[in-house]
Amino acid sequence: MELTPAGCRLMCLQMSLLILAFGVMVLLALVCWPLALGMLFLLPILWLLSLPFRLIALIFRALFAFLEALLFLPARLLGWRPHP
Repeated sequence: MELTPAGCRLMCLQMSLLILAFGVMVLLALVCWPLALGMLFLLPILWLLSLPFRLIALIFRALFAFLEALLFLPARLLGWRPHP
């Protein structure tokens, strides 16, 4: 089974969430439960604060993809194709 870049990103995200959940459980059970509880409350707030930056990143990614397509348009019209 061959993974696409989107599939790799999804798998990486799932793994990082699993590691985060395991870390919270270790903190909650063994080390410092007030820190674990604070983390459980602060992580959603930090995620909400990061949403505008993720939106800006998405806009820039789309802008650069458009510029790349625009700059490579003459080459594609002349028959150039990227190698697979």
